[in-house]
Amino acid sequence: MEERQINIGFSPCPNDTFIFDAMINNRIDTEGFVFKPVMADVEELNRKAFLNELEVTKLSFHAFLHICDKYVLLRSGSALGNNCGPILISRQKYTKEDVEQLKIAIPGKYTTANFLLHHAFPNLSDPVEMTFNEIEGAIEDGSVDAGLIIHENRFTYEAKGLNKIIDLGEHWYDSTSAPIPLGGIAVSRDLDTDTQVTINRVLRRSVEFAMNSPAASIDFVKAHSQEMEDSVIKQHIELYVNDFTKDLGDKGVEAINIMLANAKKRGIVNTDAGIELFVPR
Repeated sequence: MEERQINIGFSPCPNDTFIFDAMINNRIDTEGFVFKPVMADVEELNRKAFLNELEVTKLSFHAFLHICDKYVLLRSGSALGNNCGPILISRQKYTKEDVEQLKIAIPGKYTTANFLLHHAFPNLSDPVEMTFNEIEGAIEDGSVDAGLIIHENRFTYEAKGLNKIIDLGEHWYDSTSAPIPLGGIAVSRDLDTDTQVTINRVLRRSVEFAMNSPAASIDFVKAHSQEMEDSVIKQHIELYVNDFTKDLGDKGVEAINIMLANAKKRGIVNTDAGIELFVPR
C-alpha cells in the first residue's frame, strides 16, 4: 500500500503526546498513513485551524464551534474534564465577586478556558491574551491581577504561593451537570469521509495502545514536557486521558451539544443546525 502523509497538529502537553505517540512513532498499524506532527500552543493551533492549514488538528472546543463548517470532529482523542477545568488564580486573595473588576490574563481568545470564563462572568471586561506559560509570571510580577491557567499549571500554582479564585470546570458542572469539553481532534472536511473515518480509527488505536502500554510513550512525552516532574506528568495524563478520549460516546456528544447550545444562546456562534459535527461511526 502506498503511504500517504498527513500533517497533524497537537500541543506538547503530556496528554497530547501520550495519545499521539503510537501513531506518530509507528507503534501501531496506521493503515498506510504517515502522520507528520506539527506541535504548537493550543491557541496557535486554533488559529491555524481558522486558516484550514492542517488536515488534522487538536483544537479548543470553543474554536471548533466557530469553524465546524471547515472541520468535523473525530470521536477519539478528546479531552473532557469531569468537574475540573481551567482555574482562575491570583497572587492576592480575591473572591468571585471581585473578578469582573480585575485585569485578567487568558491563554487565548478562542480557548475553551476563555469561553468558560465569560460563561461564569458575563460582564467581564476584555482580558489580556498571552501564551499559557506566560500567565503565572505575569501574575507574579503584577502585570495582571489574575490569570486563567490550563494544562500542568493546575498542579503547581499553589507551590508558588498563588491562590485559586474559582475552578471554572466546577462552575460549568454546577450549571450544566455535564462534563466540560476542553479540547478535541478535528479533521478537515476537505478530506473524503473514508479518510476521516480511517484517521479516527487509527487515533483510537493509538489511544488504546497508550492506555494499555503507558511506559511505551514515556520518552516521547518527556521530550516535550518542558522538564516537568514525573509526578506532574502522571497527574496530567490521568486527569485528561479517560474513556472520553477513547470514544466520546453518547455522554460526550451530549456535552458538546450542551456547549454548542450555550454558545448559540450567548450569541457567540450561529452554527447551521443541520451540519453534522462528528465523523460517522
